[in-house]
Amino acid sequence: MRIVVIGTGYVGLVTGTCLAESGNEVTCVDKDARKIAVLEAGGLPIYEPGLLELVQRNRKEGRLHFSTSAVPVLDKAGLVFICVGTPQNSDGSADLASVWSVADEIADHLNRAEPRKTPLLVVVKSTVPVGTNQRLQRRLAEKTRGGFDVASNPEFLKEGSAVEDFMKPDRVVVGVRSRYAEQTLRDLYAPFLRTERPFLVMTPESAEMTKYVANAMLATKISFINEMANLCERIGADINDVRRGIGHDMRIGFQFLFPGPGWGGSCFPKDVQALIAMARAAGMPARIIESVLAVNEAQKRVLGGKIRDYYGESLPGRTLAIWGLAFKPRTDDIREAPSLVLIDELLRQGVAIRVHDPEAMHNVRAIYGDRLTYCDRPYAALEGADGLAIVTEWQEFRNPDFELMRRLLRHPVIFDGRNLYDPATVRELGFTYFGIGRVVSPGNPSQADR
Repeated sequence: MRIVVIGTGYVGLVTGTCLAESGNEVTCVDKDARKIAVLEAGGLPIYEPGLLELVQRNRKEGRLHFSTSAVPVLDKAGLVFICVGTPQNSDGSADLASVWSVADEIADHLNRAEPRKTPLLVVVKSTVPVGTNQRLQRRLAEKTRGGFDVASNPEFLKEGSAVEDFMKPDRVVVGVRSRYAEQTLRDLYAPFLRTERPFLVMTPESAEMTKYVANAMLATKISFINEMANLCERIGADINDVRRGIGHDMRIGFQFLFPGPGWGGSCFPKDVQALIAMARAAGMPARIIESVLAVNEAQKRVLGGKIRDYYGESLPGRTLAIWGLAFKPRTDDIREAPSLVLIDELLRQGVAIRVHDPEAMHNVRAIYGDRLTYCDRPYAALEGADGLAIVTEWQEFRNPDFELMRRLLRHPVIFDGRNLYDPATVRELGFTYFGIGRVVSPGNPSQADR
């Protein structure tokens, strides 16, 4: 099939590249000329494991192309995927300006082009409020003579494993109104569903809602376990024991039940708030989802609170190291990252900060400039620091050289926002240790002053 993908963010670039990998001829379009220049030069504007190799291979084999305009390729395309951003408005709702801009560009093309033998299938892959597909259908119908069909195909890609998620999906969800759209998408996704994963067909409204509900459910699990972790600290229980105790219940499971400093990224915060906005527009309270968001905002300040409580009035003038800046491992994405909340709090307190992250430091530097010290190696961040805060669970942080860490730190204190280490073990090695929902370490400001 000949396919146009409009938007080269995480979703668009992964979608286009993986569809090219399955034999389709794909053109990825973006108005950002800098992005297209990077891609045409053989690079990536984002970090996503495994993606660069696929981009370069499909470029070399002539199946993957990049352009700043869709006009030259729409004539021969059978499908066009809309993968543009839908950022958050001030009221929490989704900003659809980019979606409508693409829709109008498609309408202009249809009006200029020769009549088509088969409809141009316009597939909305961007995360959009329920009813957007229907509005898009009406908008195109009002502006064209026809020759199109519209479908919804929400994405369920996790940054850091997006290529794997696309190539081996848990399921493919499509929202369609015609047999033509259903069969076209069924044929397109057949190579990715050979292990009998389901191809789920529903109305566009249900497909749009599925995306929001999925992310809201996962965010709810994280906020729930974080709130339970905070309660465990108050009453002397250990959340890791509790997590294991409930996770073996098959009705609950272990996924997304790891306490931490709160969730971030491009999806959960935006989608949860958009769902709240949809509920309000429908005249219905969204009490659980509103609480999920409130718990998460508070959780982003828990690690900073532990640091303030430990150092007390001696915190200003201290130097702290931070390991992990991206909102999750295997990405350079820092949107809504808990690390930024911690950095802002420490800077307000007059703390000098030394940071390390395998991929995200360039994005953090763009925000903070020379207000932070950026270290290429994790151990370099510890030199002369009065303590270490771990915010992102990069694999390389899981089994460090604790003896070297203790020598480099001015004071051997670890604030483990991801519960990477066993509290008893690191205490035996001479560290004062604080996790999330773990049994509180003995320690007080006087220890830090020694």
